[in-house]
Amino acid sequence: MKTDSKSYFIAWRFYWVLFLIVLAAVGLTWRIFELTVLNQHFLRKQGDERVIRLVNTPAFRGMMVDRNGFPLAVSTLVYSVWMNPQEFIVSDEDLSDLSRLLNIKSSEITFMVHRYQKQKREFVYLKRALSPEVANQIKLLAIPGVYLQKEYHRYYPEGEVTAHVVGFTNVDDRGQEGLELSYNEWLAGEPGKKWVIKDRLGREIADVQNVNEQKPGHDLVLSIDRRIQYLAYRELLNGVAQSQARSGSVIVLDAKTGEILAMVNQPSFNPNNRPARMSDRLRNRAVTDLFEPGSVIKAFTEASALETGFYKPDSFINTSPGWMRVGHHVVKDEKNNGVLSMAQILQISSNMGAAKIALSLPPDQLWSLLHRVGFGEALNIGFPGEQNGVLVKQPAGSFPLATLSFGYGLSVTALQLAHAYAVLANNGMKVPLSILRLDHPPVGERVMDAKTVQQMLLLLEAVTFKGGTAHAASVPGYRVAGKTGTAWLMGAKGYQKNRFNSSFVGIAPVSDPRLIIVVVLHDPQGKQHQGGEISAPVFERIMEGSLRILNVPPDGVLQTVG
Repeated sequence: MKTDSKSYFIAWRFYWVLFLIVLAAVGLTWRIFELTVLNQHFLRKQGDERVIRLVNTPAFRGMMVDRNGFPLAVSTLVYSVWMNPQEFIVSDEDLSDLSRLLNIKSSEITFMVHRYQKQKREFVYLKRALSPEVANQIKLLAIPGVYLQKEYHRYYPEGEVTAHVVGFTNVDDRGQEGLELSYNEWLAGEPGKKWVIKDRLGREIADVQNVNEQKPGHDLVLSIDRRIQYLAYRELLNGVAQSQARSGSVIVLDAKTGEILAMVNQPSFNPNNRPARMSDRLRNRAVTDLFEPGSVIKAFTEASALETGFYKPDSFINTSPGWMRVGHHVVKDEKNNGVLSMAQILQISSNMGAAKIALSLPPDQLWSLLHRVGFGEALNIGFPGEQNGVLVKQPAGSFPLATLSFGYGLSVTALQLAHAYAVLANNGMKVPLSILRLDHPPVGERVMDAKTVQQMLLLLEAVTFKGGTAHAASVPGYRVAGKTGTAWLMGAKGYQKNRFNSSFVGIAPVSDPRLIIVVVLHDPQGKQHQGGEISAPVFERIMEGSLRILNVPPDGVLQTVG
């Protein structure tokens, strides 16, 4: 009996263990079936979410180059460092190394970690635009929660020299100023997307599949000639310093094509150091700043007179006694210049002569010509903040017409002034301006008679002769035509008699015009302030250098005054 009881217990225990083994096997089999069949999609999704990521692949931003292919804006590979505060674990030694490489205090990193852990943030930038060398050192630290992101950073080889033309991008590589902003979509391209496998530290270890291929941006070929741009910048910088002007602008224009070969301003800035805040240094004054041009308009006053046929290049105007009353106001010269020829009115810049000519013509004659050559109209060359200028239609009354004849009562930009004088340099044809290099000259519109233009070039050439207000603008070996301008600045209580805009606009060579150069110096504080004293010498140095750079042959110097 005792033996039977023992045998029964052993049999019962055997079957119980066997039952447990079978139950475990069935359970395991069911679990395998559940994992591999019933929950396969869910589990695969969970696994993929832990190791597979959809990431952006940045697009390479297009280059900007000058007309000869020299780079003015290029993109370089950089890395941004970011962290997931929820995963961030670091030793004191690694924290010290990370702080040194990022140039951020350890206490600041620790503060950021604690702050964003409480906010349950999972993405925080630590530093943007690091070099590949620094990024690789950070990668070797292998700090949990610290990741690298590939990006591109904009670099400007010419720095301040081309700053106002090219502009700059922000930290996300989007255009903020200049052509970077105007042509942002053309330059930017389209970022791509791809699936990648990442390890537990967030490092990419394999590409899985491209979703969208990135499309690089298009290159932009500018009309700017880097050599002339540098020359203009250097001479403007010197001119502003010598005259103690508050600011200045220079435009160099190709007379035949309307291409802008140089556009510089002072003060400037370095686009490689992104400004922390906007300031007036960023403003492209050549296209945004309006000013009353003063006596440079007298060229168009005389041109409008020649168009009527009532005046000839050898006509004379009596400016005695040196002043006259127009309505309730007085127009005057610095002295009584007596009877002046058309050339002499421009040579000595007589307000009396210009006013008498304009008042003797139909009231809309001068306005019509100013409008035809482009004053008061947008140039639409693509710069942010470009101003249209102000040209009031048919000034009401004799005095507004008189002041318009010597450059008051209208507002222009330096670029508009260059565009208008390009009509004189291009035989009466008005061509659209371009900041992009043109493969074919544009079709122009005739706005002045060719005979009138040739007469005006000879009259304006006299301004650069000895005794003219712009003798300092004469270029050895080349015939130069141009006009000075010195205009009072407007203040809260009217015109300020001791503050000026001083300018010079010139064309060379007269026999076959190639270049138009505008020099504007705003509010000079030095002893000299006349356009012929401070702007004309800057023009001469830029024109002489530019003509030689372009290999324009000399055409001699005309010795007689028409």
